[in-house]
This record gives sequence, C-alpha cells and structure tokens, in this order.
Amino acid sequence: MIRRRKTTTEVFEGTEAELARMTKDLHEIHYDLSLPAMQEAVADLQETNQDRLRDAGLGGRTSRRTFLLGTGAVAAGGLLLAACSSSSSSSSKKSSSASSSASGKYPADLTGDLKVAALAASLENLAVYAYTAGINAAKAGKLGTVPPAVVTFAVTARSQHQQHGAAWNSVLTGAGKPKVTETDPALTPTVNSDFAKVTDVTGLANLALTLENVAAQTYQAAIAALSSTKAIGVAATIQPVELQHAAILNFVLGNYPVPNAFNPTSEARPTSDLNA
Repeated sequence: MIRRRKTTTEVFEGTEAELARMTKDLHEIHYDLSLPAMQEAVADLQETNQDRLRDAGLGGRTSRRTFLLGTGAVAAGGLLLAACSSSSSSSSKKSSSASSSASGKYPADLTGDLKVAALAASLENLAVYAYTAGINAAKAGKLGTVPPAVVTFAVTARSQHQQHGAAWNSVLTGAGKPKVTETDPALTPTVNSDFAKVTDVTGLANLALTLENVAAQTYQAAIAALSSTKAIGVAATIQPVELQHAAILNFVLGNYPVPNAFNPTSEARPTSDLNA
C-alpha cells in the first residue's frame, strides 16, 4: 500500500509546542551534560597530543585551562547566535540552494585517530552549512510557512554542530595539524542537489535527518575504529547529541517512534575517502 505523504500543515499541526519543549530540553541537556563531557574528553586528548609534540621537540604545550576557556567561548557564541536568530536576519547570502562550502583541504599526512578527527570535523562543517542554508531559506520565505519552533530547533542544532566541529579541530591543532574548514567533499554535492529540490519544511527536515543519521552512524563506526581511549571518549560524548537531533526530527516528521535496538553503521562515512 502506498502511503500518502503528509502536507507541511498536517505534519506540524499540534506539534509546535512539544517541539519547543524538546528543543529547550536539548539545549539544557547539552550545556549541563554533553558539552562539559565533550570539553573534558577533548582536553584529555589534546594534552596527550601536546605531550607527544613536546617529546618529539615539535611544539609547546597548550594548557588545559586555556583549551577549556576556548571551547567555552564557542559555547557562548552559540548561545548568542540562538538568542539573536529570532530578532535579526542572517548576514549570510540567501539562496535557493546551499551556499558554496568553505574553501580548504584536509590536512596532509593524517593517519589513525587524526584522520577520524578530520572526517568528523568535515561532517560537522557540513551540518552547519546545511542548517544555515535551511535557516536562510526559511527567513527568505522560500519554504512556505515555517513554524518559529522549527527555526529555533535548527539554530540550536547548528550551534551544537559548530561546537562539535570546533572540538575536533582543536584536537587537530593540538597535534600540530591545521584545522579542517571544508565540508565533507563526498557528501556536499549530494546535499546541494537535494537542497535544491526542497520546497517546504518537511523536505528540509528529511534532509537534516539524513545528515544527522550519517553523523551518528559515522561516530558509531569511529568508536570501534579509534585506537585511543581518549579519542573514543570524544566521539562517545558527541554521538548521543546527533541521535537526539535525529529523534526530534523524527518526531517533527511524524515518524513512528520505535528506536533501533542497535544503531546501524551502513551509512557511516569511511576515513578512506579523505584525500590525505
């Protein structure tokens, strides 16, 4: 039997207040639990990388306090972004498709856990890139009627992805490698193509859900592939947040809320695609 696709009005009717509550919970859990755990895990890993550089005579050392203050600034920036989003328009270019991804390349000569960090950073960059395009399209009136709670969720999720990307990049810079500013080159063309076909909030939510599932599955695969227990700790603190994003998007889309007994990895991104 072919199921009729719900209209945007049907999908969001009666769910906006609940979406607002879920987004508030997502924000509070992130800042009370997820973000401090991620900061601690990244600081541990960065200290290890700094020790290796020092022992090899290749660099100095970034203090743990400096790192934690730095990620705190990212968090504060995310809060400011969320506060301002409802009252001011984005300065980014508004278009019917996602704006071009940031220029940049994967750092060369990456191996092991650093290769995973680069891939993770590029996926987080892609999520920021896609959510920004969606927010801009909504503000420009290109997606029809967009409930305010949807925009609030998108801004919140984008802020958290920004923090995740900054965390992975701090791991790279702490190991003497440059930041990854590029969006995932393998997925960006698909995201652009799919975004060009989006005409309403339902289509945008489906695209966002795909990205969140890919990220969560990539982290799931990374947990098994990483060699450092400290790197595993970083991935393990971020993956639940991506799953929370996916759960909220499934709710918004009216999908039946049956959880997976085990998170799959069929859509996980392989580090072999990195151009290192």
